[in-house]
Amino acid sequence: MRVLTAMCLLVCAAGIAAAQDEDDLTARQRIFPGVGPGLRAVKRGGDGRLYILASPSPGLLVFDTQGKQVLSIGELPGADTGTKSGRPLITFGEDCDGAADGKIYVADRGANLIQVFSSDGAPLRSIPVNAPVAVAALPESEVAVATLRDPHLVIVFDKNGRDVREFGDPEPLAERAELNRYLNIGQLATDAQGHLYYAFAYLPEPTVRQYDHLGYAAQDIQYTALEAMPAAQAARKEIVRQESKGKDPSFKRILTAVGVDRTNGEVWVALYNTLLHFDKEGNRRATYKIYTPQGSRLEANTILVEQDRLIIGSDPLGIYEFERPDKKILK
Repeated sequence: MRVLTAMCLLVCAAGIAAAQDEDDLTARQRIFPGVGPGLRAVKRGGDGRLYILASPSPGLLVFDTQGKQVLSIGELPGADTGTKSGRPLITFGEDCDGAADGKIYVADRGANLIQVFSSDGAPLRSIPVNAPVAVAALPESEVAVATLRDPHLVIVFDKNGRDVREFGDPEPLAERAELNRYLNIGQLATDAQGHLYYAFAYLPEPTVRQYDHLGYAAQDIQYTALEAMPAAQAARKEIVRQESKGKDPSFKRILTAVGVDRTNGEVWVALYNTLLHFDKEGNRRATYKIYTPQGSRLEANTILVEQDRLIIGSDPLGIYEFERPDKKILK
């Protein structure tokens, strides 16, 4: 009885400590007010430009380093400035990224293609990919792609669109192959050292896996705190339930957004309106609940980590700017 009592006290104390460790984080302002419903991604390209993707409208918007819009590639007929005919160059974009050499990559799930554009929006080539869901520009003009179907988590293509390597084995979560592959869908991010980060959207224990540029896994950054256990257990029960029914998968995402500080490899993860900050060794540094300036819950689906701010987007609420709380502490 004494042992059980002590264990209960430890569990309660851990829960109280976790709750006390959580802070509220309110956005300073909404930015890019023309973007809201359909928001898919906000990325800072290797060329320094800002890329915003919202599907189907307004499509892909590109801003220079001064914040001036310099390009628009639309997804609706007549809305495209990249073609004289008004024909949309993107069918339905899921993700985008910009490379250091100015090339633009869009994961076009509607067309089962990776669309490649020049820095001025002219189409260069299309890479056939079955159901692409995430894309990340890599060094040496390579591009990494995550899909809904491929046996591996990541496919890497060279500058000519050739498949040069595939890596990442799906986690064994279900017996049915199509169900298990669905549960391993992920988002991609990179840092300045050439690492690739794969954020599992449906893993019961929220996980971001870091790879080097050749595809060797370096470490897992995982949220396994006591307060996360009930949600993880419920997710595993739901996996068992859906597997027994044999129907098409239908799950609520666990991890909804990931952002990486490109300068030091620190990782920020969103679980709807909960924001987690991990250092580069995978230690959780802080937990926040995020809100709009008006006090509404902000359920993030994209995170951009910049030197002095966080840019966090939500579909349909739009894009918001936050002061970096870790930088504020250091001032």
